[in-house]
Amino acid sequence: MVSLSKNQTVSLSKQSSALSQLSFGLGWDPIKKKGFLGSLFGGGDSIDLDASCILLDRNGKALDTIWFRQLKSKCGAVVHSGDNLTGEGDGDDEVIHVNLEKLSTQVEFLAFTVNSFRGQTFNDVQNAFCRVVDQANKELARYELTEQGAHTGIVIASLQRNNGSWDFTAHGHACRGRTIDDMMSEIVTVVVR
Repeated sequence: MVSLSKNQTVSLSKQSSALSQLSFGLGWDPIKKKGFLGSLFGGGDSIDLDASCILLDRNGKALDTIWFRQLKSKCGAVVHSGDNLTGEGDGDDEVIHVNLEKLSTQVEFLAFTVNSFRGQTFNDVQNAFCRVVDQANKELARYELTEQGAHTGIVIASLQRNNGSWDFTAHGHACRGRTIDDMMSEIVTVVVR
């Protein structure tokens, strides 16, 4: 397993032989508010973050979007586990499964994002991470998101085709969008260079 820093890239094909399926897991914890006022003001101790995946062609044109409103890609190659409304518990809070063999050859990039539909900011989030697991459940790469701030969205990572193999890049790019549609122009700018 490779632990990535912001803007670092790793070849997943070198990490796992005969790579055919990947799972992109996202986890986070809400920062616990302290005291009586903490429980009164925003102290529900739950954060509703949404993991999403946009399939892009080599020019950055969106081919499909997988998120809490559409849990499966039109081609069936990308499937979202469903919306976790709290971030409670250990491990992955939301997972996006990708069958690389079923992906259209038009798909050059898979951009993974996280955003707060309710408008909660990343100042209220701790222990956020994303990771990539292969079909044998072997963790290939992990990116620990350490930055906090008043933003409501993050272009967290991407997969890119590279001469028959797949590269995973940790981005950690903060955005203001509360939905994936709000973030689309920044997603393309960050992922398609």
